[in-house]
Amino acid sequence: MPPRQPRIDLLVLGDCNPDLILAAEDVEPRFGQAERLVEKAELTIGGSGSIVACGAARLGLRTALAGIVGDDLFGRFMLQALADRGVETEAVVVDSSARTGITVILERHGDRAMLTFPGTIGSLTAGAVSYQLLQSTRHVHVSSFFLQTGLAPALPELFALARRAGASTSIDPNWDPAERWDGGLLALLPHTDVFLPNGEEAMRITQRGDPCSAARALAEYGPLVAVKLGSDGAVAARPGGDSTRVAPVGGVDPVDAIGAGDSFDAGVLAGLLSGEGVEQAVSLGCACGALSTQAAGGTAGQPTLSEALAAREALA
Repeated sequence: MPPRQPRIDLLVLGDCNPDLILAAEDVEPRFGQAERLVEKAELTIGGSGSIVACGAARLGLRTALAGIVGDDLFGRFMLQALADRGVETEAVVVDSSARTGITVILERHGDRAMLTFPGTIGSLTAGAVSYQLLQSTRHVHVSSFFLQTGLAPALPELFALARRAGASTSIDPNWDPAERWDGGLLALLPHTDVFLPNGEEAMRITQRGDPCSAARALAEYGPLVAVKLGSDGAVAARPGGDSTRVAPVGGVDPVDAIGAGDSFDAGVLAGLLSGEGVEQAVSLGCACGALSTQAAGGTAGQPTLSEALAAREALA
């Protein structure tokens, strides 16, 4: 049998919708038909999956996205913006009967609130992901687990299929709007190679009081766990092992933290797929996350591989 030769490094199954960022010193709306002015309004690539895909492509990975958009302005914007960043979109379905989702981000003083219209985010199902597509990739990543209601129930079988096809797997759960923090996630972890929550998500999923303890508890389900801690770096844990703290990248003056966790994911996966060790790969993720904050939106500040490696080397 000839050796497997995937044409894609990373297949992302994820949300494909724009972000509308509204920024001001005081951005809280007032009801009663009161009009308020903001300092900035920008339509950017949004959706955790799309931002991960763009970050990975920027790092040099051959990257494809599978998702669903509507045949509308937001859907066309996303398809063009992803293509412009080198992400393959042939597996993105355009559904003329549906509407593309959107997230409105109200941003002030380094904090933000988000209002999301899900639209097509929850419409992707396992039926849209063929075995041939799984065979064509080295790694399958799922973002926004709690929002992907059409996909989540079939993910254990889909991940098992991906592994049989020779691909590794990962998940970024993102926030659970219902705040139940399971929905089949824990049952999926034994089929997962890499789990990428942030600190708050990890603690809520495990009901542990600190990220290191949460990382170790999650790793006992089977995956490598890399927990994002923002300006405090990250913590990594393997099954049966201790957790390891990874230092943050310093000297970065953040402009906008939107999508930093997704850029972290892209860096970790790029490192692992290139054969790096866990601590090196997580450190690359920290570099990618930090550098991504130097421009507004989730993708404008994403680094090239050489830029990320240079930032990581500055820590050595």
